[in-house]
Amino acid sequence: MSATAPALAPERPVRVALVGSPNAGKTTLFNALTGASARIGNYAGVTVERREGILRGSEGRVLVLDLPGTYALRGESPDERIVEKVLDGKLAGEPELDGVVAVADATTLRRGLGLVRQLLAHRRPMILVLTMIDEVRARGGKIDVTRLSRELGIPVVGVVGHRGVGIDQVVRLVREPWKWPRPKTVPPLDEDPMHRFAWVDEVCKAIGADELPPDRRTDWIDGWLLHPVYGIAILALVLLVFFQSIFTWAAPAMDAIDSLFTTLASVSRAVLPPGWLTELWAGGVLAGVGAVLVFLPQIVILFTFIHLLNDVGYMARAAFVVDRVMGWVGLQGRSFLPLLSCFACAVPGIMAARTIASPRERLATILVAPFMTCSARLPVYTLLIAAFVPARPVLGPLGLQGLVMLGLYVLGAATALVAAAVLSSTLLRGTPSVFYMELPPYRWPTAKLLVRQVWGSAYAFLKRAGTIILCVTIVMWALLSFPKAPEIPGALPSEQARVNLEASIAGRIGHTIEPAIAPLGFDWKIGIGLIASLAAREVIVATLAQIHAVGNPDDYEGLREALQRDVDPVTGRHHFTLATALSLLVFFVFALQCTSTMVVMARETGGWRWPAFAFSYMLALAWIASFVTYRVAISLGWGPAT
Repeated sequence: MSATAPALAPERPVRVALVGSPNAGKTTLFNALTGASARIGNYAGVTVERREGILRGSEGRVLVLDLPGTYALRGESPDERIVEKVLDGKLAGEPELDGVVAVADATTLRRGLGLVRQLLAHRRPMILVLTMIDEVRARGGKIDVTRLSRELGIPVVGVVGHRGVGIDQVVRLVREPWKWPRPKTVPPLDEDPMHRFAWVDEVCKAIGADELPPDRRTDWIDGWLLHPVYGIAILALVLLVFFQSIFTWAAPAMDAIDSLFTTLASVSRAVLPPGWLTELWAGGVLAGVGAVLVFLPQIVILFTFIHLLNDVGYMARAAFVVDRVMGWVGLQGRSFLPLLSCFACAVPGIMAARTIASPRERLATILVAPFMTCSARLPVYTLLIAAFVPARPVLGPLGLQGLVMLGLYVLGAATALVAAAVLSSTLLRGTPSVFYMELPPYRWPTAKLLVRQVWGSAYAFLKRAGTIILCVTIVMWALLSFPKAPEIPGALPSEQARVNLEASIAGRIGHTIEPAIAPLGFDWKIGIGLIASLAAREVIVATLAQIHAVGNPDDYEGLREALQRDVDPVTGRHHFTLATALSLLVFFVFALQCTSTMVVMARETGGWRWPAFAFSYMLALAWIASFVTYRVAISLGWGPAT
């Protein structure tokens, strides 16, 4: 029954798709096959991400498509349904596939072969790649790959993707998919699941896959991490260490970057001719972009923890642990991973909600995702906490600043859960769906893989600083610098600079909105920053840096010191106090200050109705929470003082 594909290579570039379940090692294999050539976009007409790259060494003749992870070809979520449509050739704008690379985890081959059986029914040229083959050997097992190849009638290759073992053999096969044999076993497309399970049992017995000893190490670790009490305690401890490290480990590198940009600004003013171009460079670009780039070390620590915990296999366990809590608020454990992804950025977190099968739960997850503290808030939190929260120890190595940072993250996450509960019981009323997730084996990622992942995330931050933040910085510099106020005879430079700032376009805008934000403890300068932060949350740091650099360009000692020194010339009171800082921190916890997030939310929900709703209710909640925070802080004596 085995047929051979045409021996001649097609004239056009060929397309090969990787298909496998989540956590099967498919993405690692894709990266190994395509290197840096991967392109990311959406399928035509749908909001499901597609990843396509050129097979290395194929000179553009072979395109590799990484299909979304799925457990079955009759999927429920948008991601899973895309796989079936691509395989059937029924997705608009997608050319026919020339071959399928099935990817299965060798340690859970019994589950993976069920999907392989369904792929065989499509009668396309196909090969099977078994990942994590080294873990099978480490546990004393042995899979007869040659026998499996005979049973299926297709090539089978065992690989260790993150170490490159077996990858060259896969590359050689993928270069010539027209030479692959057609599958020997061709079940009907709508096969009875019981027949499929029986077939899987027979194949596993024939190749020795049913004799794999249990991983006692994994079972022992899971006994602690998945415990209903100890699991929550361990998760809390992991988060506490994480947030404390953001301050402790990043401080030396942050000081170095801060000194670098301060020196560059001073040298620029010393060597460049006086004028508006010099001020644009020193007081605009360097002061603005530098004030954001100084937080790069903390961003690197953030993404290192996220990628490490995910690669090790802990993130999936955390989702399992919090599933009960998610059920209380009308969601399920699968919503946890998109929400956790929002710690990096709300944009990919919202896009990750595509894996949620229930439309109601998917929409609820999207609407509360912006409450999760993203990396763009981190510069704002760090600046205000470092400037106004004392750096004193509380319990051993744990300091007050780290605990406050943790509190902000917990406040955002708790608010997301409460908002989900309210939405699920009102606008999005319904019954939570069943949650199932395959727990990946524990693995320690290679240093090369971890560095590449962290660099990709850090590069995205740098690109943001070099594009969006740079553009907004230049615009804000112009708004802060023009028009100039008339010269005041005999005025000190600092007094003239203050008058110029208030007379500028930005100053007038700030004074216009000041009555609406004054009850929160915010002055017109903070108002300017809030408007600028609509482009990107961290822009408020750059804007405040520009405002205070303009006010005192010859004595720049750092933004933190500038905020602490800023005094109202009329009343003699400090503009920024602990009460103001806490109020602003709470505002950023709740407000949806990110245009990119709203755009993605509109794309994922099919219109601007839900983004407008999210922006409105989050802004109202932010105003109320900030007002309460400021008044409580004032009552505790943390407010303005002369």
